[in-house]
Amino acid sequence: MSDTLRLHTAGTTLLERARGLRPLIEREADAAEAQGRLTAPVVDALHEAGLFGIWVPVPLGGSELSPRELIAVFEELSYADPSTGWVVMATTLENGTAGAYLGDDAVERIFTGTRTPLIAGQGTRPGTAVREDGGFRLSGQWSFASGMLHAQYAHSLGAIEGTDEVRIFITPIEDVKMLGNWDVLGLRATGSIDYAIEDAFVPESQTHVFDQDEPLRGGAIFRLGLVDQALICHSAWALGVGRRLLDELAGYVVARTGRPGQIAGSDAFHADFARAEATFRAAKALVHETWDDVERTLDAGRHLDVRQDTMVRLALNHVTWTVAEVARFVYASGGTTAVRDGLIQRLFRDVHTGTAHITSSPLALQECGRELAGLAPGQSWALMALE
Repeated sequence: MSDTLRLHTAGTTLLERARGLRPLIEREADAAEAQGRLTAPVVDALHEAGLFGIWVPVPLGGSELSPRELIAVFEELSYADPSTGWVVMATTLENGTAGAYLGDDAVERIFTGTRTPLIAGQGTRPGTAVREDGGFRLSGQWSFASGMLHAQYAHSLGAIEGTDEVRIFITPIEDVKMLGNWDVLGLRATGSIDYAIEDAFVPESQTHVFDQDEPLRGGAIFRLGLVDQALICHSAWALGVGRRLLDELAGYVVARTGRPGQIAGSDAFHADFARAEATFRAAKALVHETWDDVERTLDAGRHLDVRQDTMVRLALNHVTWTVAEVARFVYASGGTTAVRDGLIQRLFRDVHTGTAHITSSPLALQECGRELAGLAPGQSWALMALE
């Protein structure tokens, strides 16, 4: 049966719903930033539009979009507001992988009701899990739990005591102690807080091995495994924010055309804007080329090879740092408008917070270069490094 897995596609309806929410998301962005979490009207609207279910397997009532469809939705939401796009991509990833990889008992408990449950947390630095009859005792402290303030469940990495095994644990939010500590430069409305869990019992069915890449339900997208699926998220986020930055700058200079001393009359600015536009579009083209290739592989019933794993990491790293350069150009060109509190300043801050994510680390770029140069024979990817 596993050899017949194919990608599921759902068309453009959900993308159109995401686009339709842009006015609301934009109106609420300042309030969300001030309170450090998305506002209730935005969260409710995202639920009502079905956007928190876009990664959930079809057998559980989700939409299970293909990678390119997910990219389009996340790009649209991130264009409207980077924090909103970030929260949706993080929670939908964890909703989807839980639905695909958890045991039947867990799925029956979690995926009930009329609303898609929101799962948020952190899947890198592990806590500690001790085996117990029927499950595990989990303890630890984690950071960067994007969307946790809206979640009903936590998604946490844990290392099994006495073994080399690491697993993802899904625990009710009642087992979570919120620690706050989201005092940051940008992406303030993501509420990516620290949290702790102390000696919580987690049934085995509410866990899965970290590197699981064969779904118990759902289609071929889940053969990517958790890490490669996360790369969809961050690539799309960069595309949405990069496009918004360039569009905002264009609007700014057009509004000031004809005023003495404005950059709208500068030949140097014209050339720099063209260069920024071309560089961004080239990075976007690499993302789409790379994920087109991934989709063909998945639809053929295969897993990615090492070079394809390299390319999805390279495309993400490249577009993220390209957008960082675009942000610096837009900020420098925005005059006092960029200096003051407002959209250009917020986009600039959000981009430079996004570059700190592990998926865009300098190590990932170095490892991509090592593999592309043929200097990593026989090695494969483990998170952002070859081994």
